[in-house]
Amino acid sequence: MLKMSPRLSLTARLALLFALLTASLLIVVGVVLGRAVEAHFDELDAHELAGKLTLVGNLVREAGSDAGQHLDAAFAGQDTVGLLLRAADGTVLHAIQPGAFKPAHLAGAALMQGGEGWQSGPRQFIGREIALDAGADAGSALRVAVALDISHHAHFLDEVRRGLWLGISGAALVAALLGWFAAHRGLAPLRRVTATARDLSAERLSQRLDETGAPAEVRDLVDAFNGMLERLESSFTRLADFSADIAHELRTPVSNLMTQTEVALSRARSSEEYREVLASNLEEFERIARMVGDMLFLAQAENGRLPRPVETVALDHEIHALIEFYEALAEERQVRITLHGGACVTGDRLMLRRAVSNLLSNALRHTAAGGTIDILIENAVPSGNDAVTLSVSNTGDTIPPDQLPRIFDRFHRAGANRARHGEGAGLGLAITRSIVLAHGGDIAAISADGLTRFTITLPRATDARAPLSESSGAST
Repeated sequence: MLKMSPRLSLTARLALLFALLTASLLIVVGVVLGRAVEAHFDELDAHELAGKLTLVGNLVREAGSDAGQHLDAAFAGQDTVGLLLRAADGTVLHAIQPGAFKPAHLAGAALMQGGEGWQSGPRQFIGREIALDAGADAGSALRVAVALDISHHAHFLDEVRRGLWLGISGAALVAALLGWFAAHRGLAPLRRVTATARDLSAERLSQRLDETGAPAEVRDLVDAFNGMLERLESSFTRLADFSADIAHELRTPVSNLMTQTEVALSRARSSEEYREVLASNLEEFERIARMVGDMLFLAQAENGRLPRPVETVALDHEIHALIEFYEALAEERQVRITLHGGACVTGDRLMLRRAVSNLLSNALRHTAAGGTIDILIENAVPSGNDAVTLSVSNTGDTIPPDQLPRIFDRFHRAGANRARHGEGAGLGLAITRSIVLAHGGDIAAISADGLTRFTITLPRATDARAPLSESSGAST
């Protein structure tokens, strides 16, 4: 197998491969053609030699002792033919162009019966020898050796071979140049990829490659590279937004801590006053700790490190427990919570409880006194997939339509009115969405005419127990 130097560029390798393939193909064609021409000339020479021998034999049989004169007349002007007429003992009786033969032949050595070839000076010959019956006049048997000059054929074959090698060399060179040109043009998108990658930075991720004119094989690479740039740009944008948001969110508790500490240190205070400052600081520290914990949870979710759901979870049981937990807060705010339906899903019980808890706490913050939070669980078959839907609806401030697509983003609060009611850092809905996606589900929100509804869709457990009847429910 041909091994190329790793230093060679891909363009040079393709050009060299083109040249080698072209040269190999032409060499095969040249060898076949050369042998065919050579075989053709061998056949012509053998046929001509046989004709000369037949002519000599006929003349010797007819002329007898006067054969020499007849032979001279027959071969007059034929410089390419040599002839030896010998007696049975090898004595040369008559010779025409004796220089065509080797000294051994002139000394009496017989030529091979099937023919042989030799070189005399710059000329090449083939020859055969036959025995003749000279008839009663000659008195004994004769031997005739005929030599045929094939130098012109050999010279033609040499010229053909030389022309073939020159043509093969030229064709290989042209193929290499054409291969280099084709590869250079075809790999132009790769050079653009290299140039773009060399110029990439965190501030220049918006660049994209133009796939116009790119071949199909390179177009896939261009599409993949552009897709990678889009993902990188999106990731860097989210990271930049996240960094800005977290800096903004942490600035408030840190500023509060600094202010309260400076005020406490501005003058001597009683132990009770210091205790109040420390208690206030503790609340800010707890807020920072919750924010850090939530961010770590989201980081694990984005990296696919959340626990895999393996339990069969009865959603109605978990929500009953959450309703009991929020019962005191709901009574304080004069909000009624109702639950209808039931179903089982496969998942992590604690994670699903956290997701629904975030929705409930969010609904409690934004539901006015005397309002209602309705929770509905039902089996559904959307788009042919056996699934369970869980919806949490509450009355209250409507989320502006332009804010709905962003309510699951980190640190996002939908509008100033709803932000005033917020007590968290704006990570609850982002965490809920991450938990739902980790369970192979989906979450959506609608808000209109003072009613806001969050709907979670989860795959139904295959070994689910029979759900509660539609009429059963709980309320506080």
